[in-house]
Amino acid sequence: MAHTQHPTMRRVLRREIAGTIGLLTDEEDFTAMRRYRTFAFDDHTTYLQQVESLLRTLAAQGSHTTVALFDPEEYAEFCAESGLEPDAPASRTRFTAELAATGPTIPYDGQSLDELVPDLVDESVRMATWEYATTLLARLGTCASCGEDIGRASFARAAHLLTRIIDTADRGDLHLVCSVSATPETLVAVLRAEDDAGAAHLDESETLEFTAVLALGIATQSAGGLVMRTTAPDTTDRIYGWRLRGDGLEPLTAAEVFDAYCTDAASGDLVSPESGVDYCVPPDLGEEGEARGHTH
Repeated sequence: MAHTQHPTMRRVLRREIAGTIGLLTDEEDFTAMRRYRTFAFDDHTTYLQQVESLLRTLAAQGSHTTVALFDPEEYAEFCAESGLEPDAPASRTRFTAELAATGPTIPYDGQSLDELVPDLVDESVRMATWEYATTLLARLGTCASCGEDIGRASFARAAHLLTRIIDTADRGDLHLVCSVSATPETLVAVLRAEDDAGAAHLDESETLEFTAVLALGIATQSAGGLVMRTTAPDTTDRIYGWRLRGDGLEPLTAAEVFDAYCTDAASGDLVSPESGVDYCVPPDLGEEGEARGHTH
């Protein structure tokens, strides 16, 4: 009797184990991994089908699985730093475990890879933006005239401005985009706020990233701005925005909002305007939104 119980107990325990799959989302990354003899796949489409089938099987067995973005360049660096043989399944497993602990992951909840992959890429970009912005903020040091930590003070100021923007916004769901000119490329952060009985419900990770990007613009006196869209039932969507001015925000005119919203922040390409949308002057943020006399 005891002998037959052991396999059953192991099956029960297997359901208690959470796992992570490192996913090669695009053809270029997949091709880079094919240089390893122990990497068994030779077709990206087949590989994605097999991954999706495995995810469905694990979910049917009651297992919780997350998916991480597998970057071949980061993998090669990890193996070199750890003294691991890159052409070995055990090394790929070690790297995936590292991703599960430190990198962006998306839980598998039965969605197709067509849905999961864009979310995973967005999460990876969000984390990279957050890390880059906070690293630059930390390097700014202290203000020569007042001794303040510039990064910390700018982050606090950005958080205050964001709170003021949300508090003065029209009722409804909010979609905010902050762009700041930086080297080597413009940083863009997106924040969604769902209306919950008049209160804005914010994702903590998105809020931190958004605040860090805005803080970097304030701290470095970079060109940048904010555009916000409000959506509510039975009303026309409204879009308005501000440009960064010192450590404050200057409202854009309706024409400037139109230009900002109809231009891709990353590429500069024109985007077709939407019909049935009002481009407006934003609510007054009051003196709290204006640039203060002291800037770093």
